[in-house]
Amino acid sequence: MKLQPLNDRVIVKADEAEEKTAGGLILTSDSKEKPVTGKVVAVGDGALDANGKKVPVPVKVGDKVLYGKFGGTEVTVDGEELLILRAEDIYAVFK
Repeated sequence: MKLQPLNDRVIVKADEAEEKTAGGLILTSDSKEKPVTGKVVAVGDGALDANGKKVPVPVKVGDKVLYGKFGGTEVTVDGEELLILRAEDIYAVFK
């Protein structure tokens, strides 16, 4: 990857937005919910704590994660839409 996150930041490729409702209705682009799950594609090396000790990021490349709906910064790299998040904006890892 051409983009390497720094400190406690994580780069996530968001899952695709749902195209249909549970009842089968097709959604327009304006009515689609913004995804809140995705796959980790890059991880920073961690941030320093109050004592100057490096704290590693609690996720790894390949993890599927749940993150905040409005967190992060959207970027496009080589035509691929990605999201840069702080580790604290990731709420859970799917097992």
